[in-house]
Amino acid sequence: MDANDAALFATQLAMGFALAASVGVRAFLPLFATGLLARQGYIELAPSFQWMAGTPALVVFGSAFVFEILADKVPILDHMLDAGGAFVKPVAGTILAASLFTQLDPLVATTLALVTGGAVAGTVAALKGMTRVVSTGTTAGLGNPFLSVAEDAAATAGIVFAFLLPIVAALVTLAIVAFCLVKLARVFLRRGGARRPASPSTRPRSDAAPGP
Repeated sequence: MDANDAALFATQLAMGFALAASVGVRAFLPLFATGLLARQGYIELAPSFQWMAGTPALVVFGSAFVFEILADKVPILDHMLDAGGAFVKPVAGTILAASLFTQLDPLVATTLALVTGGAVAGTVAALKGMTRVVSTGTTAGLGNPFLSVAEDAAATAGIVFAFLLPIVAALVTLAIVAFCLVKLARVFLRRGGARRPASPSTRPRSDAAPGP
């Protein structure tokens, strides 16, 4: 692998990583955008994934994206989407990341995509779900639609930066994910500590003398 091939591989890896993070927020928007750009000739897909630029795939991705955007604004449905996304999004992230490795064997590309794209999509999806649970608990669900709109904007911005500045987008994604993991871990640990009952040794003792 010469310098040009190494640079291309690094770019494809970073692009897949950043796009997979957007998959963790909106499962089908990155797939639709990637397929559409490939159809227009702006990006190249691996031979085994040319179907993503076909009309049937774009219709499915586009329809699923519209449904996901609308359903995520509806209470209860948003939590159902998060539950289903725990399974769908890692698969979508793996497919998307693998489709960008144009110079790798399909098996190697899929394996690498599973470790990178699938893992990051699953992690971001879990963060999204936990954030939505916190929002529901603190706002009785009233803040969820506004949070969903912010997620739409974040996913769109992530896709744009993934295509224009893939290395930068991957580094920013890694930093944001790490920061959110730390913050959410602190929130859940604080909430768990507040709910934990006091142990017998720490309960206050009564000074009253026992009766006869």
